[in-house]
Amino acid sequence: MDSKITKADDEVQKLISKKRLKSVEDRRVASEIFDKITLESLYKLANQNYLDILNGAISTGKEANVLKGIKNDDSPVAVKIYRISTSDFKKMNYYIAGDPRFNLRTKNKRQIIYAWVNKEFRNLKRLYEENLSVPKPITTLNNILILEYIVDRQGNPSPTVKVKPPKDVDSFFEKLLNEMSKFVNKGKLIHGDLSNFNILNQEETPVIIDVSQSVVTDHPLAEELLKRDINTIAKEYKKLGVNTSSEEISNFINFKNN
Repeated sequence: MDSKITKADDEVQKLISKKRLKSVEDRRVASEIFDKITLESLYKLANQNYLDILNGAISTGKEANVLKGIKNDDSPVAVKIYRISTSDFKKMNYYIAGDPRFNLRTKNKRQIIYAWVNKEFRNLKRLYEENLSVPKPITTLNNILILEYIVDRQGNPSPTVKVKPPKDVDSFFEKLLNEMSKFVNKGKLIHGDLSNFNILNQEETPVIIDVSQSVVTDHPLAEELLKRDINTIAKEYKKLGVNTSSEEISNFINFKNN
């Protein structure tokens, strides 16, 4: 085995050894996401002081896992690792194609993943700089994205709205509408997959996550994706008791693709 990879593997094994990964599921997930190149990338990020300890899963998905990382100063970060083996490359190409920021002409799966992660980082940076309620992006390398760890007052990871609906739904919904409007009109992006699965409930404040598929407002799919987002949010919040409609949300956002 390559000595560099061995060194990276040894270093990340030190990280993993500190993790509280005791269940069969956690061990299975770890074996899936820590391939050789990912280990090298984690080693580089650790050397750059972005990461010291991996401390268990925050969330798991088909394409990516989010782990809690600890830096040298004991501050937490979220470490999102995309898995090469299970990612939907057809979907990724669907959202990347037509985005003027990317000129991706390859069928190499790893390169598509790297572009996808870079896209999420750039989208987050764009939104964060416009003061939207999104996690602060910290850095990215290959298939790894490090970002702000969103927590509640007790330091626990903030749950999604799907897991923990807000107590004051009307107030939360009003805040969400403002974020949706800023997302489109200030961030100049369309989320493309907005639902209560990717809106965190941080102490009754919405935090929008998972923006890798988000497209610029002049993207050919922009209006179609925005309409889908609006319809999904209208449907979900009606179920939570909000008196709303797709028309009301659309009028509030007031998106005009000039």
